[in-house]
Amino acid sequence: MSRKRERIIQKREKNAIVECNRIQRQFYPELFSKFEEVKDPRHSSYIEYSGKEMLGTLYYKGIAGLPSMQEMTRKFNDELVASNLYHFMRSETKEFMPHGVTLNEYLERVEPKELEKIQKDLVYKMIRRKTFHEATVLKKWLILIDATELDEDFTQKNEYYLRRVYNRGEENEFVKYHRSVLEAKIYFGNNLVCSAATETIENSEQYNEKRKGAQAVKQDCESSAFVRLAEKLKKNFPRLPICIVADGLYVNKKVIQTCNSYGWDYLIRYKEGCASSIKEEYEALPEKNSLLGVEYVNGLVFGKEEINVLNYTERKVKAKKEIITNFTWITNIEITNKNAQKLVNAGRSRWKIENQGFNRQKHWQGNIEHACSFHEKAQKNHYLMEQISDFIKQLYEYFFLKKQEIKKLQKNISSDLLASFGRQLTREDISRFDMQGISQT
Repeated sequence: MSRKRERIIQKREKNAIVECNRIQRQFYPELFSKFEEVKDPRHSSYIEYSGKEMLGTLYYKGIAGLPSMQEMTRKFNDELVASNLYHFMRSETKEFMPHGVTLNEYLERVEPKELEKIQKDLVYKMIRRKTFHEATVLKKWLILIDATELDEDFTQKNEYYLRRVYNRGEENEFVKYHRSVLEAKIYFGNNLVCSAATETIENSEQYNEKRKGAQAVKQDCESSAFVRLAEKLKKNFPRLPICIVADGLYVNKKVIQTCNSYGWDYLIRYKEGCASSIKEEYEALPEKNSLLGVEYVNGLVFGKEEINVLNYTERKVKAKKEIITNFTWITNIEITNKNAQKLVNAGRSRWKIENQGFNRQKHWQGNIEHACSFHEKAQKNHYLMEQISDFIKQLYEYFFLKKQEIKKLQKNISSDLLASFGRQLTREDISRFDMQGISQT
């Protein structure tokens, strides 16, 4: 691309946050009204900022990719930034935005279930749009399952943190504490993933009570969290046709039984050491169905469940050397020559929860590993707000930046949005809807 053409393309984005807001209103115009509906735990006589303004501030913190409450307070302490943000939220302008300490005190009292309602509603609205229906595989929505570790420190910030012992039994033994979450993200195609449900992997109150009386008590784990996450998914989306896509950690009877009991399909990556009986039975079969690098067998037995095995061999040439990689999945979908390649593509999509999900939120679009609060409930609420902000930002990246052929480094997208918060809005920036609102006041 010539420098002249690149300059012309860059001019298509006159104001980054205005374009981002336009995408938000196009795809999820209910966002700020949903913030208003969140049950406010505060006493009415002490409220200076409405719930919509509190959550709206956190939403724009996520849009700007600001990792800490301190940095947010500093960056938003600008008269024009504050004026613009109140305008975006359609609120009466105040002198300051809510302080980080005020926001944390608010989040310590808000029930995470309130924000989970918005998470659920956002997914419902996207599912109903025909825009994303091509992302389904065999008429099923792909739900990508994976866990990630958030804050890790030598200090246990609250009793729900998990603990990990390093160099156990040695002189230099030490303990570190961490938070982890299990995510279910729905895939909408074009590298778009939206948080459909979240389950914290944490030491429950029952665990902490038991630990007081006995040392050897098993901590929470991903398999146990998956059962709770699945229950939440089924409750929120009872009739949604789902295909669970997960990695080798979920090759276990509990996960498979859960999927079957809920009437879900599953496609789980199988790796060496997951369940040796599956590999032994698969390799013992003299004949297998095969086509174009794909090999499969239906009707194997794993415990009391019947499973099907799909194997794919990928061949790539890199630096004049052929690199061969094998991928294997187990599934309850009957594999045929017609759907085998579609299932391979669906199985390969699982990495998107890491790249488009966790990695971007840790390194490019903020830092979800940073503990914005030590309070357990506030930590959950911070994480849920980050998921909402991040998906709106993904929509902006795809439906504006990519469609307009505007190329930006991932690390620059959030900083460009933040920089645009303090720009003087012109009448051209203000939408027709906003102009009607101004004329009525």
